[in-house]
Amino acid sequence: MPLKVKFVFPSITGVGFGSYGKGMEESWISHGLSLISACVKKAGFDVSLADLRCMGGWKDFEKDVAHSSPDVLAVTMMSVDFNPAMKAIDIAKKINPEIITVVGGPHPSIMPEEVLAQEKIDYVIKGEGEISFVNLLKELDSGHKPSERLIEGIKPDLDALPFADRELFSSLEYPLPVKGFDSPFITIIAGRGCLYNCSFCQPAERKIFGPKVRRRSVDNVLEELEYLDKKYHFKSMMIHDDCLTEDSEWIYDFCKKYRKRFNQPFACQTRADIVCKNEEMIKEMRNSGLSLFFIGFESGNQRILNFLRKGTKVEHNYKAAEICRKYGIKIWANYMIGVPTETKEEVMDTVRMIKKIKPDHYSPAFYTPHPGSDLFTYCEEHNLSLVKSHDSYRRNATECKIKGIDYEFLFNALNESQGITEPLIKINKLNWLKEKVRPFFNEHPRIKKIVKKIIGSS
Repeated sequence: MPLKVKFVFPSITGVGFGSYGKGMEESWISHGLSLISACVKKAGFDVSLADLRCMGGWKDFEKDVAHSSPDVLAVTMMSVDFNPAMKAIDIAKKINPEIITVVGGPHPSIMPEEVLAQEKIDYVIKGEGEISFVNLLKELDSGHKPSERLIEGIKPDLDALPFADRELFSSLEYPLPVKGFDSPFITIIAGRGCLYNCSFCQPAERKIFGPKVRRRSVDNVLEELEYLDKKYHFKSMMIHDDCLTEDSEWIYDFCKKYRKRFNQPFACQTRADIVCKNEEMIKEMRNSGLSLFFIGFESGNQRILNFLRKGTKVEHNYKAAEICRKYGIKIWANYMIGVPTETKEEVMDTVRMIKKIKPDHYSPAFYTPHPGSDLFTYCEEHNLSLVKSHDSYRRNATECKIKGIDYEFLFNALNESQGITEPLIKINKLNWLKEKVRPFFNEHPRIKKIVKKIIGSS
């Protein structure tokens, strides 16, 4: 009998059990798990998934593991997933002390020492896992248990990988909350890596994917889209690369071929400076179905953009928005406030910028010091971080992240940037209360359900 592998998707921090399908990010698939699952299946192993978002609580997870009796528990882990991931491993080890536990993903890749310190984790895969994890399974299946716990990932030829195993997850993804992006909606990955050097992200991404961008061929991406169109008849999609538009040659080739075969609208991520410097390419993308750009404006102040090593100018942000409006491309604006050293006047520069741009969707965040980034190191060296638990690594604007920041002012600024007039004090107290009770409700989803019913009927 081949080994039975149970994947675990532990992303419930901040949303809790039973959150699947209740929002965009709460129902998107993990492309990392889906690709590894496809490789594991291709190698002949049995695969199943415990998606904590779909479960009612830890007892459901315990029953699932006990019933399926896997030989290997494979857990993906972002920094924010550390606590639920470790609890899942703890439960699995209590059910079967002989189960092999393997952890991979961003956090083990950038903070391997912290993960290796957890004795209940048998193996840690650092970097990309499609080849390395299958190799480990083959060794275990042959009766050999490697002594080295840290396994270096092997970078695959992306065109040689099977298509993502979307059937691992329970349904298709929740569409973007933007007009024109209808269900069925899918996301697809065309490449890995990022050329840029933003201090709030790098060098973490380079530690995972390497210093260069590796991209699938246009024909390989289109082949997967044709397969997905036949299988799901998708009506909209997003290419979920960190920055799809950095390779103009790839973009022109993709647009030329995409519009001959598809008419579904699509979205992707870009940078303001790329939009400004490549208006003809943007026009070509719009004529081929591009309907929405995710743009990391980040700040409306040049000193802060420089501090973040964004490599853009404030003028790029305004000009990029103008170009998008010119061609009817919707804007999803990513921006952050509460950056170390940022003054209140610099925060208001960002507020004024966002008010002038008037994006179609606002995606603000309070700066969070993410492990593996240079700005995380800066916060550690200057004793700035207020993050006491992995749970606080989530990207949001609901809690205090670093010292020296007036978060009451930030709440007001954030509201003003979006045209929200509700008094700050109510929002601030509500979010403080949410942060206090969320861990309890995440552990006791049935009580959460009862409280929601009571509040809803009052």
